[in-house]
Amino acid sequence: MSPARRFTDPDQLAAAMAQAAARVGPATARAVGHEAMVLQALIQAAASGRPGPNVITGRYRASWQVQVRPRRHGATATVGTFAPQARRLELGFYGADSLGRVYAQPPFPHVTPALALIQPRFAERIATAAMGAFE
Repeated sequence: MSPARRFTDPDQLAAAMAQAAARVGPATARAVGHEAMVLQALIQAAASGRPGPNVITGRYRASWQVQVRPRRHGATATVGTFAPQARRLELGFYGADSLGRVYAQPPFPHVTPALALIQPRFAERIATAAMGAFE
């Protein structure tokens, strides 16, 4: 990070802060979008065989999507799938379903391990992107 600038004129400081404020949203939005795509890739990689679910056709793995929605000062991202088997693959399923079929399907976690990999430094990466707007 560059050394702090010193402002003697309050108008210069106000102008610099206004410029930085205009850059914070896009910078954090890019970082959130990037981290969401990294999470998607980690989930898809973990859903490519044991200990995660095995790949049969590849449709389930390909069904994972990223949606990034810009906000005023950043963005929100959703990483998910509409595949009906997602919950059962991640958490397992024991018992009878609505049709009376009985299952003893163990969990094949692939989302939880991906989140565990990305979470420790996520806030740091977003903060770094936001601070970059002030340089």
